[in-house]
Amino acid sequence: MMYPYMTLWDDTEICHSQILEKDGKQSVEVHFERPTDSGFCTARCSLPEYCWTINEGFSDDEIAFFEEFLHHNAHLIFKYASSGGVHCA
Repeated sequence: MMYPYMTLWDDTEICHSQILEKDGKQSVEVHFERPTDSGFCTARCSLPEYCWTINEGFSDDEIAFFEEFLHHNAHLIFKYASSGGVHCA
């Protein structure tokens, strides 16, 4: 399951998975998606390794921005991933 996290100024949607466990280690998948005239740009990063598993359409500069964004938000993403997403009042 993917939980919404944030929408950026350019309509890029950021979602994250629940906490995933493999070999006793916890991880979270973070998905970035932006609509285009012909479909979507898509990227996915696995935390805490910051391993990019998908990039279809985003530039190197955009991926660098997303990675910096993740370094600033990883603690919150893990928190929300463990509690079923962001809950707004």
